[in-house]
Amino acid sequence: MTLLITAFAAVISTVAWYNVKADRKLGTLALMYWGAALMWLVDSVVEYLEAGAEFFTPAAADMINDSYLGLSVVALGLIIWVVVLMVKDPDGKVRAALARK
Repeated sequence: MTLLITAFAAVISTVAWYNVKADRKLGTLALMYWGAALMWLVDSVVEYLEAGAEFFTPAAADMINDSYLGLSVVALGLIIWVVVLMVKDPDGKVRAALARK
Protein backbone atom coordinates (compact mmCIF):
# COMPACT_ATOMS: atom_id res chain seq x y z
CA MET A 1 0.00 0.00 0.00
CA THR A 2 2.84 2.41 0.69
CA LEU A 3 4.17 1.89 -2.82
CA LEU A 4 0.73 2.41 -4.35
CA ILE A 5 -0.02 5.56 -2.39
CA THR A 6 3.33 7.20 -3.06
CA ALA A 7 3.25 6.18 -6.73
CA PHE A 8 -0.19 7.78 -7.12
CA ALA A 9 1.07 10.92 -5.38
CA ALA A 10 4.10 10.96 -7.69
CA VAL A 11 1.97 10.60 -10.81
CA ILE A 12 -0.51 13.25 -9.69
CA SER A 13 2.23 15.75 -8.80
CA THR A 14 4.03 15.04 -12.09
CA VAL A 15 0.85 15.60 -14.11
CA ALA A 16 0.21 18.83 -12.19
CA TRP A 17 3.82 19.94 -12.80
CA TYR A 18 3.55 19.12 -16.51
CA ASN A 19 0.27 21.01 -16.91
CA VAL A 20 1.64 24.13 -15.23
CA LYS A 21 4.82 23.89 -17.42
CA ALA A 22 6.54 27.15 -16.40
CA ASP A 23 6.10 26.52 -12.67
CA ARG A 24 9.26 24.91 -11.27
CA LYS A 25 7.84 24.76 -7.74
CA LEU A 26 5.94 21.52 -8.33
CA GLY A 27 9.06 19.79 -9.67
CA THR A 28 10.49 19.48 -6.16
CA LEU A 29 7.32 17.83 -4.91
CA ALA A 30 7.22 15.42 -7.84
CA LEU A 31 10.87 14.44 -7.30
CA MET A 32 10.28 13.82 -3.58
CA TYR A 33 7.35 11.52 -4.33
CA TRP A 34 9.21 9.67 -7.10
CA GLY A 35 12.10 9.14 -4.69
CA ALA A 36 9.73 7.75 -2.08
CA ALA A 37 8.06 5.50 -4.66
CA LEU A 38 11.45 4.19 -5.76
CA MET A 39 12.38 3.52 -2.13
CA TRP A 40 9.15 1.55 -1.55
CA LEU A 41 9.67 -0.34 -4.82
CA VAL A 42 13.11 -1.52 -3.68
CA ASP A 43 11.63 -2.41 -0.28
CA SER A 44 8.87 -4.44 -1.94
CA VAL A 45 11.30 -6.32 -4.17
CA VAL A 46 13.52 -7.21 -1.22
CA GLU A 47 10.51 -8.27 0.85
CA TYR A 48 9.25 -10.42 -2.03
CA LEU A 49 12.66 -12.09 -2.35
CA GLU A 50 12.59 -12.88 1.37
CA ALA A 51 8.93 -13.92 1.76
CA GLY A 52 8.16 -15.42 -1.62
CA ALA A 53 4.54 -15.92 -2.68
CA GLU A 54 3.11 -15.05 0.75
CA PHE A 55 4.14 -11.45 0.03
CA PHE A 56 0.96 -11.17 -2.06
CA THR A 57 -1.39 -12.21 0.79
CA PRO A 58 -0.85 -9.64 3.55
CA ALA A 59 -3.00 -9.56 6.65
CA ALA A 60 -5.65 -6.84 6.94
CA ALA A 61 -3.83 -5.22 9.85
CA ASP A 62 -0.63 -5.02 7.81
CA MET A 63 -2.50 -3.36 4.94
CA ILE A 64 -4.01 -0.79 7.28
CA ASN A 65 -0.61 -0.04 8.82
CA ASP A 66 0.94 0.29 5.36
CA SER A 67 -1.86 2.64 4.31
CA TYR A 68 -1.27 4.87 7.31
CA LEU A 69 2.45 4.86 6.56
CA GLY A 70 1.84 5.76 2.92
CA LEU A 71 -0.49 8.61 3.83
CA SER A 72 2.01 9.81 6.42
CA VAL A 73 4.77 9.86 3.80
CA VAL A 74 2.58 11.88 1.44
CA ALA A 75 1.66 14.33 4.21
CA LEU A 76 5.28 14.68 5.31
CA GLY A 77 6.30 15.30 1.70
CA LEU A 78 3.73 18.09 1.46
CA ILE A 79 4.95 19.64 4.72
CA ILE A 80 8.58 19.54 3.59
CA TRP A 81 7.60 21.02 0.23
CA VAL A 82 5.74 23.92 1.89
CA VAL A 83 8.70 24.61 4.18
CA VAL A 84 11.08 24.60 1.19
CA LEU A 85 8.78 27.02 -0.65
CA MET A 86 8.63 29.33 2.35
CA VAL A 87 12.41 29.31 2.78
CA LYS A 88 13.18 29.79 -0.93
CA ASP A 89 10.31 32.26 -1.37
CA PRO A 90 10.52 32.27 -5.19
CA ASP A 91 7.83 34.91 -5.71
CA GLY A 92 8.84 37.09 -2.74
CA LYS A 93 5.42 36.83 -1.10
CA VAL A 94 6.69 35.78 2.34
CA ARG A 95 9.30 38.56 2.33
CA ALA A 96 6.63 41.11 1.31
CA ALA A 97 4.24 39.92 4.03
CA LEU A 98 6.97 40.17 6.67
CA ALA A 99 8.00 43.64 5.44
CA ARG A 100 4.45 44.94 5.86
CA LYS A 101 4.43 44.14 9.58
